[in-house]
Amino acid sequence: MGGGSGLRFKVATTTDEVEQIHRLNYRTFVEEIPQHEPNPERRLVDRFDRQNTYLVCLRGDRLIGMMAARADRPFSLDAKLLDLDTHLPPGRTVCEIRLLAVEPGERRGVVFWGLARLMWDYCRERGWDLAVASCTVRQMKLYRHLGFVPFGPVVGSAEALFQPMYLTAEAFAERVRTVEARLTRSSTRRKRAYRPLPATG
Repeated sequence: MGGGSGLRFKVATTTDEVEQIHRLNYRTFVEEIPQHEPNPERRLVDRFDRQNTYLVCLRGDRLIGMMAARADRPFSLDAKLLDLDTHLPPGRTVCEIRLLAVEPGERRGVVFWGLARLMWDYCRERGWDLAVASCTVRQMKLYRHLGFVPFGPVVGSAEALFQPMYLTAEAFAERVRTVEARLTRSSTRRKRAYRPLPATG
């Protein structure tokens, strides 16, 4: 899956991509959001690493963004909210989305949107129609923009607070239609604004 500015969106498959994931994970969730203790290797292997599927954004061979998905219970949120299922719409096939991380210099709409769209396609192919996530309170505007709905109390520590949220397939499909319609209108306006100079003899 390609994107603008030479970006590629894909499922991580290579050893190098996985190693870059561990290092971006460390920079984001140790150095930026102090959720874990520092270590001299400056790499953080997620406790669900063997169950995670990592969806990544690359520029060339360099990892600039990632998200992880898994459907095996218990979720990380199960340990934070013992009554998790009571907060969720019934009759759904649930997955958990975690570890949204993007390099600071790359945090613009195209990277976040590309990762979210790839994640949606990946979940839809597997029949998952509800995603739960622990969303950093620093990015609530972004998550709401994608269609996430908050539920339950804020969890975590004072240094790393997270809001439990869920996203239905229907809500994200609506966001896809809205965003892509906006992009189409923007592209049409740019084409209309372009007027080639008349030929001169």
